[in-house]
Amino acid sequence: MNATAPQAVPDVLPERPRLARRFRLQYEPAQTRWVLLYPEGMVQLNDSAAEILKRCDGERTVAAIVSELESAFAIQGIGPQVEALIGEGGRRGWID
Repeated sequence: MNATAPQAVPDVLPERPRLARRFRLQYEPAQTRWVLLYPEGMVQLNDSAAEILKRCDGERTVAAIVSELESAFAIQGIGPQVEALIGEGGRRGWID
């Protein structure tokens, strides 16, 4: 198996995704970007990932996150990308 091949989105995403307790999302002025902080380091996020993760609060459903982003940015059809990021976040331990 190729180690660099992307993994598929898990069959079941969390109903109401939220950041795992050991992660904190914050804007870093020195980096001029949003980051996920955790005890061992930091993950720099692109703007799209940050917008999705800001909404992973344990209150919103995945469908609500998609709907809110589509409304906020006047775009349609981003569900698969949002689901992919949430799935990847789950695999990496960022999202419960």
